[in-house]
Amino acid sequence: MGFLSKTAICGALFLTLSNVAASDVVVVVADDSPLESLSRARLADIYLGRVHRMPNGTPVVPLDQQEVSAAHAKFYEKYLGKTPAQVKGHWSKLIFTGRGQPPRAVPDAETMAAIVADNPNAIGYVDSASVDRGLRVLPIE
Repeated sequence: MGFLSKTAICGALFLTLSNVAASDVVVVVADDSPLESLSRARLADIYLGRVHRMPNGTPVVPLDQQEVSAAHAKFYEKYLGKTPAQVKGHWSKLIFTGRGQPPRAVPDAETMAAIVADNPNAIGYVDSASVDRGLRVLPIE
């Protein structure tokens, strides 16, 4: 096998592995959630503590992954346009002034998926490869 062939094979393998490792973070709700979609602004309002109800008036329960998870940083950067440090600073101010508490942090994606699947008022995020039965990917407009 020539050098060019080995290089092409290695490149193809790298791209395949990169695509597997770089799966996307998606927003999820329970299959029986009344939410059909959310605007990016409404999602930001929910996760930054400015809104506590769904558009239909029912309470919303946002769940967060631990700060050390890769999905945590991906979620905030992709959907809210903020770094984890900016989000932490936001919540530090609200907690200090007594105006709010951050979303409940769950230990891992499996726990988040289980809680969201069991609660039609919950909203969370997981790696797209982790979407399982009982969850529905929520379109963010």
